[in-house]
Amino acid sequence: MAKNLTNPLKTALRKRMKDILEFLPSEIKELQSKAVTEKVLQSEAFRTAERISIYLSTHMEVNTTYLLSECFRLEKHVFVPTYEGECMEMLRLRNLHEYNSLPFTKWKIRQPDIRDGRENALTNGHGIDLFLIPGVAFTRSGGRMGHGMGYFDTYLKRHQSTYPHKKVTLMALAFREQIVDDHELPLEEHDVRIHYIITG
Repeated sequence: MAKNLTNPLKTALRKRMKDILEFLPSEIKELQSKAVTEKVLQSEAFRTAERISIYLSTHMEVNTTYLLSECFRLEKHVFVPTYEGECMEMLRLRNLHEYNSLPFTKWKIRQPDIRDGRENALTNGHGIDLFLIPGVAFTRSGGRMGHGMGYFDTYLKRHQSTYPHKKVTLMALAFREQIVDDHELPLEEHDVRIHYIITG
């Protein structure tokens, strides 16, 4: 699995973004999260997608709680990340009751147990239509930097190799403060480019 932690430019950018997001007022995060949510709901990619992967947000990320509720209300098939060791899977959530009953990880993120027998997007024969993806920093040209573990980059490549002919949309959700110039974010061979960066 690709690890980006050794890249000094990315390491410095991660620290800078952590400081910015830590001190970004909660009301600004909430306002931007609502604006991002509205843009996603109005997008053709969201409206036409039947199977959606959505991250369960922390206080440092665009809040996805309302989007999650809307996915259930619109009867989308919802898949959320679960992590075990160096591997990430996308498992099915069927309703808000299931979401509210999920245990918290040490990072204070709700996460389904991989042993629960939930439907797995990589083994159900259908895959994902739309990925709603978090990150630490982004460029307007589709560059994305995660936390350095390579979870999403690796998973997206696995998904592509499992469903090579499937049309998939990659949509990242970001605060305006997370957008940087291309020269600030050095992309490497393993970094997956995002189709749409949605900001508030």
